[in-house]
Amino acid sequence: MSKIKRKAEQSNQSVKSQSVVAGLASLMGTTIEWYDYFLYGTAAALIFNKIFFPDIDPVTGTLAAFATYAVGFFARPFGGIVFGHFGDRLGRKSMLLITLFMMGIPTIVIGLIPSYSSIGYWAAVLLVVMRLLQGIAVGGEWGGAVLLAVEHAPAGKKGLFGSLPQTGVAPGLILSSLAMGAVAQLPEEDMLTWGWRIPFLASTLLLLVGWWIREKVAESPDFVAVQNKPKAVAPLKAVFRDHPKQLAAVAGARLAEVTWFYTIATFSLAYATKTLGLPKQTILGAVVWGAVVAMFTMPLCGWLGDKIGQRRIFSIGVVGLILFAPVFFYLLQTRDVFWITTAMIIGIGVVYSLLYGPEGALFSAQFKPEVRYTGISVGVQVSGAIGGGLAPMIATTLLVYGEGNPFFINCYLVGLGVVALISVAMMKGVERTVVSSAVPGHSPVAR
Repeated sequence: MSKIKRKAEQSNQSVKSQSVVAGLASLMGTTIEWYDYFLYGTAAALIFNKIFFPDIDPVTGTLAAFATYAVGFFARPFGGIVFGHFGDRLGRKSMLLITLFMMGIPTIVIGLIPSYSSIGYWAAVLLVVMRLLQGIAVGGEWGGAVLLAVEHAPAGKKGLFGSLPQTGVAPGLILSSLAMGAVAQLPEEDMLTWGWRIPFLASTLLLLVGWWIREKVAESPDFVAVQNKPKAVAPLKAVFRDHPKQLAAVAGARLAEVTWFYTIATFSLAYATKTLGLPKQTILGAVVWGAVVAMFTMPLCGWLGDKIGQRRIFSIGVVGLILFAPVFFYLLQTRDVFWITTAMIIGIGVVYSLLYGPEGALFSAQFKPEVRYTGISVGVQVSGAIGGGLAPMIATTLLVYGEGNPFFINCYLVGLGVVALISVAMMKGVERTVVSSAVPGHSPVAR
């Protein structure tokens, strides 16, 4: 075997190894961070109104709890701008290590905050501060995790690898739902005094595991290729100047996806328990089954996107959202465990996977590498703040306006689905590449 061929094979093996490590690091990191984030959302829907806002009526208390939940979303665009800037200038890996700790430590602190009965409204103030830090962290986390996976991906597999950090949503949701479901088994008094804190404090172990894995991944090759290029303007300015259409398209497409998810995974918890009178365990169990299915369907959707196009898969998901939104609430209203579980499996495991699975590769393809971290972070997090942060509050308000009938919630979701179809039509597809295995460093060829 010639020395050149041997070096080429060693180089290819190294590239493949780093691709796997990058994919696993992104998956594990987002699992941890979404566990932390969903844990708060579940607690906001079921517990926090009683612990931090006990002096107001249940509906207003739930809105107040969702308001502290929304604070984290409105901090996300700031995190996207800050970490996007430094991620485009200094690299993806270092930013991901910082965001991991910025997410995990506030989660642990939340588990230690005294209740309203101990320190009054200072408890809510501490809660809001921790949510701000979490929101900033998630705002910077998503873009970096996606880019680390997509930019390390082998040729023709950007969709599959881009779906791995997206897939972290599912195990994060499963772990958080199982954790809250376990403490929900405790007597009410025990759950409200100390039981709810255990899942938050357990984040310590996950944080250490996530750091250990992310420390092993190499910097993104796309970033390394452009890091020494002269940079005349800040990445944020360059995005608004050179990619306004792409930014608007990403934000519009993301708005429907994120609103859909937080409506069915967070608002529906409050709707099912307070309006329909269902046990907490019933709805949490249904969410877990939906997330279990999504663990498999999300990478499947990313893989299918590599075969038939990421835009096409996302569009199928939007059509699914428009058609299934009214059916979802109808199935919840049956109060039957089987149909409620079916609703969550379709809503999270099918519709949401079709939307979220291809987003990593699809959204990344809209921006050039020099400003990619900033571009996808700003587009995704601005719409995330509007859709995710306001979704439970808007849905609660529309439910009250409809006197308990979710008709107006369905109209809201369908309208956002139409916006998403228009947005995805404005996007360019994901470029597929062929890489020569003969010579290390051979340039990709578009096809």
